[in-house]
Amino acid sequence: MLNVYNLSVAFQGENLFEEISFQLKPGDRVGLVGKNGAGKSTMLKILAKEMQPDTGEIASDKQIKIGFLKQDIDFEEGRTVLEEAYQAFEEIKSTEAKMDEINHQLATRTDYESEEYHDLMVAISDLTHQFEILGGYNYQGDTEKILQGLGFKREEFNKKTEEFSGGWRMRIELAKLLLQSNDILLLDEPTNHLDIESIIWLESFLNNYTGAMMIVSHDKMFLDNVTNRTIEISLGRIYDYNKPYSKYLVLRKELREQQLASQKNQEKQIQQTERLIEKFRAKASKASMAQSLIKKLDKVDRIEVDEDDNAVMNVRFPISLQPGKVVIEAQNVSKNYGKNHVLEGVNLTIERGLKTAFVGQNGQGKSTLAKIIVGEIPHDGTVKLGHNVQIGYFAQNQADYLDGNLTVLDTMINAANESNRSKVRDILGSFLFRGEEVEKFVRVLSGGERNRLALAKLLLQPLNVLVMDEPTNHLDIKSKNVLKESLKSFEGTLILVSHDRDFLQGLCDKVYEFKDKKIKEYLGDIDFYLEQRKITSMREAELATIEKKSPKDSSNKQDYRDQKKEKSLKNKLSNLESNIQKLETEIKKMDVDLASDYEKHASNPQFFSTYEKMKADLERKMNEWETVQESLENI
Repeated sequence: MLNVYNLSVAFQGENLFEEISFQLKPGDRVGLVGKNGAGKSTMLKILAKEMQPDTGEIASDKQIKIGFLKQDIDFEEGRTVLEEAYQAFEEIKSTEAKMDEINHQLATRTDYESEEYHDLMVAISDLTHQFEILGGYNYQGDTEKILQGLGFKREEFNKKTEEFSGGWRMRIELAKLLLQSNDILLLDEPTNHLDIESIIWLESFLNNYTGAMMIVSHDKMFLDNVTNRTIEISLGRIYDYNKPYSKYLVLRKELREQQLASQKNQEKQIQQTERLIEKFRAKASKASMAQSLIKKLDKVDRIEVDEDDNAVMNVRFPISLQPGKVVIEAQNVSKNYGKNHVLEGVNLTIERGLKTAFVGQNGQGKSTLAKIIVGEIPHDGTVKLGHNVQIGYFAQNQADYLDGNLTVLDTMINAANESNRSKVRDILGSFLFRGEEVEKFVRVLSGGERNRLALAKLLLQPLNVLVMDEPTNHLDIKSKNVLKESLKSFEGTLILVSHDRDFLQGLCDKVYEFKDKKIKEYLGDIDFYLEQRKITSMREAELATIEKKSPKDSSNKQDYRDQKKEKSLKNKLSNLESNIQKLETEIKKMDVDLASDYEKHASNPQFFSTYEKMKADLERKMNEWETVQESLENI
């Protein structure tokens, strides 16, 4: 489908990657990972033919269609959400316009017997047939379905795109991409602006996608759920394994340990040979033996150990001065955006030194309350800051406020004052901006590098309270871990808005869940919150809906045993549906493998044995599902 051969790209005199080669085949779901600035987005741009490599070749089928979701997008103002999404159907829209024009002529002309009228009838017939083949009668319904899957409400379809934030615009761009019939999807951090519902919907969509795809993401759970192959870019090389990310890490570690052991054994043999050479070289009678050993040593293929890029941030958030015991006190806080009521009558008290997590679905008011606390937006009710409180705020789109025309160094110097200007280079170094990298313009930085720069700017202001809204967006996995450790050791007060359970685990003392304009307090860490909700995943927590209470009418009331039985059957049904979906995905993947290389798999009896076993298992689970569903309907 697509072959990359000996690809090299250099940036400002340094190689991003050098002479790398790989293939993309139908059914490949590649997670492209690596540190911020390693060249992941550059690789996607090259594959999408938006950028040329310095050397190397990319060969692909002639008619191949590639869809590319970029981190930075531009919209033409004036279009509604639907109109922008319809841009995915250029050929359909062009054919539709021609049909409208001919239909208008047919409606206004009266020369029914003329040759021109007859030609118009033939043309409209041909166009109608072409319109049907292109899916013209389905595209509007498909568009609405995908927009709703990505979180848009039907009443928002006719709003102008400029009324939406950058995150929601990114969803429109993603919808356009998913509506096109692409053979290859290139997705650059598609989950950064999605809430949990939309991420789960996207996972389901991608798991049913039959083409090839390459995804840049720092979301471990997402990568594990949708990919079957991992390519890591590290120190100019790539490491390519047919495993999702978590399994790849295990294999890469095992391989490196094997390489180290083999290298150690080889080094012992080389040292022993060198000692013999020195011993024989001193004796004339043994000179020929020494020469023979030297030749043998020259032919040894030295074992190399894969290098690891272990450079990480060194972050520490010092507190400016000790605040009073109560840091933030909010009473009866409400916030409306027009007719949209986000928060109503919220009360909140944050004490000194507490680390608090805000969790819940997007749109439930987490970021809104964070902005109210830092005084960024007006609201009803009162918010009081305690004695000596100095807040440092990291907004969800903090990196967007950086001036692209400034260098990294100038950005920091402009934000510094007389007391800390001399520390700017040291701070930048701790955030991995070293040497000539400080002279880079902000506009050429990757998303993760911009986030690192925005975090570095935080250190230039006095603070004893940190309010952080999704600070891990764009950060690579190693940087996430470093940031987490620095926040754990932070002696001040922390308020953290996040969907990332791995990041929140062991970091927060208290959790506030946002739902239905209110907040609910959980006096414990994120694991305690999950235990209290009797769920095992943050995703389930954020998707959980309010249980509707049954009317207190005895005629509608089920007895306790029926309720218990119904709950058990529903759980069983849910597990079966999950297993069925997983089996269908695996069988579809094996179908793709058979189609792409039948001879290879035909000679492997184990492949067909597994294939038939999965199909039998699927049929059994489908029958079981029907039985459980019938039992549930009979209650």
